[in-house]
Amino acid sequence: MKKLVALLLAVLMALAGVAAMAQEEEVKVAFITQALSNASQAYAWTQFQKYADDYGFTVTVFDEKYDAQNGVAAIGTCIAQGYTAICINPTDPSAIIPSLMEAQQAGVIVGLYSSELPDGYTDYRDFMCGTDDVQCGQVAAQTLMEAFPEGCNVVEVGGQSGHSAQIKRHDGFVATIEGSNINMLDSRDCEAWASEDAMAIMEDFIVSYGDQIDAVYCHWDVGATGVIEALKNAGMEGVYVIGVDGCSVGYDQVKEGTQALCIGQSFSQMTQDAFDCITKLMNGEELENDVVWTALDVVTAETVDDYPYPEW
Repeated sequence: MKKLVALLLAVLMALAGVAAMAQEEEVKVAFITQALSNASQAYAWTQFQKYADDYGFTVTVFDEKYDAQNGVAAIGTCIAQGYTAICINPTDPSAIIPSLMEAQQAGVIVGLYSSELPDGYTDYRDFMCGTDDVQCGQVAAQTLMEAFPEGCNVVEVGGQSGHSAQIKRHDGFVATIEGSNINMLDSRDCEAWASEDAMAIMEDFIVSYGDQIDAVYCHWDVGATGVIEALKNAGMEGVYVIGVDGCSVGYDQVKEGTQALCIGQSFSQMTQDAFDCITKLMNGEELENDVVWTALDVVTAETVDDYPYPEW
C-alpha cells in the first residue's frame, strides 16, 4: 500500500511539473518590419521591447531591409522555431500572402501592424492594428481646403509605391478633394520611404510647375524633410507642406514653420493593441473586431504644444 501511495505521489508530482513547464513555456512574438532604417519602424521596435514584459512575451525583430524575400524567410523561420505570433509590416503585402497562409496552417497567430493585406486576402491574417491611412488622406485634404478656401494647386509626394499606407493615404486625399476647388497638379510615388526620394520628386515638380505650387501633400514627415529642402534650394517660401506620421522631425518642422501640418499616429498604442489581440487569441477568445484603428493627432503651429513631444 505504501508503495502504491508513493507511486501515485510521484506521478502527481511529475504531472505538476509538466503543468508548470507548460505554464512557463516561452511565448515568442516576432516583429517583422520592412526596414529598421525607417524611423517609424525603428521606434515601433522600441515599443515592442518596452511592453513585452508586461504581457509575458519574448520579442524578436526581423528586418526585411525593403526586400520582400527577407520577410518570406523570416516567416519561415518563425514557423520552424515555433513562434506563437507574428506582427508584420511588410514591404510588399502581396508577396508574403502564401507565407502567411503557411503560418496560419502551422498555428501561428498572424497580425498585420501599421499595414494591411490587399482586399480579398484579409482572411490570411488574424488581426490588423494600425492607423486608418484613408483617414490620414482625408484629414490632409480637409485641412488643406480650410487653409485655402478659395482653392489652390497641390502636388503629392507619395510614399513607397504599392505599400498599403501609400495607396490609402493617396485614395483618402483624392476622394476628399474631388469636386472641390483644390487642383492636383501632379502626383508621384517613391521607390522607398526615403527622404532623398521625396526630395528628388519635389525637385522635378519644381522644374515642371514652379511658382504654381501652393501646397505639397507628402505621405510621411521624413519625406517632408526632403520636400522642404528642395523648396529651400529653389528659393520657394510660403508653400503649405503636409506630412504624416507624427515623429519628432515632423513636430520640429511644424515648430520651425516649414511644415504646416503633421498628422500623427501612436506606435505605442498600436503595439499595445497588437499585444492585446495576441493575448486574447492565445487564450481562445474571439476578437470583437479584427481591425483596431489608432486615433490620429492633428498637429499644427496652434496645437503642437498640446501633444507630448514624440520619442522617435
